[in-house]
Amino acid sequence: MDGEASATTQRPTLAAVAALAGVSGSTASLAFSGAGPVSDSTRAKVLTAAQTLGYAGPDPRAQSLRRGRSGIIGIVIEERLQDAFRDPMSLAMLDGIADETGNAGAGLLLLSDIGGPQLDIRSAPMDAVILVGCSTRLDESVAVLRQRGMPVVAIEADDMPGVLSISLDNRDATARLARHLLDLGHESVAVVALPLDAAKEQQRLPANWDELATSHTTRDRLRGLRDVYPGFGGIVATRSSIDAGRAAGLELLEGADPPTAVVAQSDLLAMGVIRAAESLGIRVPEELSVVGFDGAQVDAMGSYDLTTVIQPAVEKGRAAGRAAVELVEGGSPTPMAFTSELHIGTTTAARSQPERSRAG
Repeated sequence: MDGEASATTQRPTLAAVAALAGVSGSTASLAFSGAGPVSDSTRAKVLTAAQTLGYAGPDPRAQSLRRGRSGIIGIVIEERLQDAFRDPMSLAMLDGIADETGNAGAGLLLLSDIGGPQLDIRSAPMDAVILVGCSTRLDESVAVLRQRGMPVVAIEADDMPGVLSISLDNRDATARLARHLLDLGHESVAVVALPLDAAKEQQRLPANWDELATSHTTRDRLRGLRDVYPGFGGIVATRSSIDAGRAAGLELLEGADPPTAVVAQSDLLAMGVIRAAESLGIRVPEELSVVGFDGAQVDAMGSYDLTTVIQPAVEKGRAAGRAAVELVEGGSPTPMAFTSELHIGTTTAARSQPERSRAG
């Protein structure tokens, strides 16, 4: 009885299906894949036999081993996934990646490299990996992936040997925003920066930020501001969100010497700064000019038309997805560099004379 019970609980095989249907194993395999000269009647016999035996189809793990591929492209995001899914720019890039990889029949595996128990990107079952805004903390893992021969595409990262780059003009775009403020007469300018590294605590921007920043995006946007305002200061936010921008804005604007203009490194942070100004009775743009970065369209902006730079987030994602698919197929895609477009809205104005005073 025990032997009979164990026999009945074994997973049915394709060979058993072929035998019941009276066809060869290769014919049964082609009937399941739909990729071969199998008649409709033969396919029907195979599927009927499979249903009788409770056979659900070939084991995808075995198929992957035979092909030497998983059919999966990994996406590494160096932040909590719940934060990424609240960020319109992250979502736009993921949409672009999914458009291209989906057309190629590849699946996506989202990985978050923020520490704690998780799937190690160095051993994850994938055919290629796309790094989205990742810092230099991943250099060692990327080196291991390259040793394995894994194709790697990086969106907004430092140049790395053997890694295909999809870049954005973060430095130049920020400098354009800063020059706009300078042209308006603003001399006291502060930044609300994206996190410098994996640490997620709000802090004053340290003087040696260029040495500390591991995030390529944060560092390049700070460098762009320094190109126009060499002596700026500011706050490092905990993440790209309206709440984090509001907290950083309050610390800036409640200080002894508040700025007349704020450069926020994302549109969500910029909207948070505007919320902080509103709560303090500071009028935007009459008493405080605020600029962002991204070109995000979110309901929280209300009647504000934010001065910002509009980046092609979806196109960046598509370029990364196409490159990853091409690399998996043995191709040689070329790096791509994208540029942002300056949009002057209603949140910036000429510096008021005399210095603004707070209402209330």
